[in-house]
Amino acid sequence: MKKYQLTVTTREGTGRSASRRLRKAEKIPAILYGKHTKPESLTISAPEFVKLRKEIAGQAALIELKREAGPTALSFLQEIQRDAITDKYLHLDLHEVKTDEKFEIRVPVRIVGEAAGVKVGGGILETSSFQLRIRCLPKDLPEYIEVDLKDMNVGDTLHVGELKLPEGVQVTALLHGGDEHLPVVTVYAPKGSEGEAGA
Repeated sequence: MKKYQLTVTTREGTGRSASRRLRKAEKIPAILYGKHTKPESLTISAPEFVKLRKEIAGQAALIELKREAGPTALSFLQEIQRDAITDKYLHLDLHEVKTDEKFEIRVPVRIVGEAAGVKVGGGILETSSFQLRIRCLPKDLPEYIEVDLKDMNVGDTLHVGELKLPEGVQVTALLHGGDEHLPVVTVYAPKGSEGEAGA
């Protein structure tokens, strides 16, 4: 998959006043967590991050953090805090990953095709899972999990356990004894139809 890059600098000051000064200078305070390292306070250019977010466009992505001095770090966005009024970025949480270790991340579900039950049968499509938490190596991370609807008819439900996942990718819920019958998408009968009444 495509790997993105972001320039970061070490953040010396912490606290609210220091964070406010950074935001006034069009910078975003951030922190990098890692399984094998201590949390590291960082500063990121707000315009550069806005551009990156547009490029990623809601897909799962790995970001290579480039420092002015020191080694790069591979990471993904764990959490984004934004101002409810101005919508400006307040703080970023990044999680470091290692190329040779599996990690867990949420990946969006992308619906493709049109269900026969909707196109021909007039059914109603309902998506129950817009994201899935998966486990994989960084090299196997998909940008999204594709769900093809073309063979779905009225009354059909596609469950987590029936998904066709890319090689090397596992749904974490199934690894931890979760329900493989958890619905992802369902085609319901049209409202007021005999099928719905029977159900």
